[in-house]
Amino acid sequence: MSPAPAALIAVALLVAGCTTDGPGGTPAPSPTEPAPSASVTAPTPPSPAPQPLAGRVVVLDPGHQLGNGRFPAEVDRLVDAGGFDKACNTTGTSTDDGYPEATFTWQVAVEVRRRLRALGARVVMTRDDNSASEWGPCIDERGRIGNPGEPGPTADVRISLHADGNRSSTAHGFHVIRPGERSGWTDDVVAPSERLALALRDALVRAGFAPSTYLGEDGIDVRTDLGTLNHSDVPVVMAELGNMRDAGDAAVMESDAGRRRYARAVVTAVRTFLGA
Repeated sequence: MSPAPAALIAVALLVAGCTTDGPGGTPAPSPTEPAPSASVTAPTPPSPAPQPLAGRVVVLDPGHQLGNGRFPAEVDRLVDAGGFDKACNTTGTSTDDGYPEATFTWQVAVEVRRRLRALGARVVMTRDDNSASEWGPCIDERGRIGNPGEPGPTADVRISLHADGNRSSTAHGFHVIRPGERSGWTDDVVAPSERLALALRDALVRAGFAPSTYLGEDGIDVRTDLGTLNHSDVPVVMAELGNMRDAGDAAVMESDAGRRRYARAVVTAVRTFLGA
């Protein structure tokens, strides 16, 4: 029998599912099969930032207001400071070159707020800005914001930020004021406020700040005459972060780096107190 024509052989190979590919007859991939591709692994999304203060509420009270001096009638009127009357507010102090306490406390509070929010906390400020055309709020209102039963969320902690203006040549350093025992007013917050005061004192010392040379004992003072403390029904302290009339303290307060140091210490104290 004569050999089959080449065309018939090629048809037979196609029917069998293969062809020859050039010299040597190497089988080629079937035209119906997709070409192999490299596997692609999707990038792992970054882990969410830890939120140790999620669900917590912190009230920050930046002392005074830049415009208080322009509204003497409103600021000087008497309000209940905890069973006795006291002026609604005061103008605050300043450094020798005119940097106001109201501006210092506002700038520190804004930095504290930023850091606390990054940790998941909800932050309530007792004033919304640092405006020369605004005054207040009064000390009784500041002390009630965040209390159970008041409008808005109930706070876990309240910290009032201030700076002192003592003109003694040897007066420098910070002191943390906690509420003393005042029957019917502070009974429910004295003990936790003492723990908060110690946490803030220790955090400020670790941040490199020196305790006061002229008020308090080891950086802690106790008072019963402050309306912001007396009206609070949540753990509360007032921090006099330094003496603005002392050149060394003033230089730190007027610097961005110094205010960030204060803010870190306040945040550390909040985390320590809340067990976060």
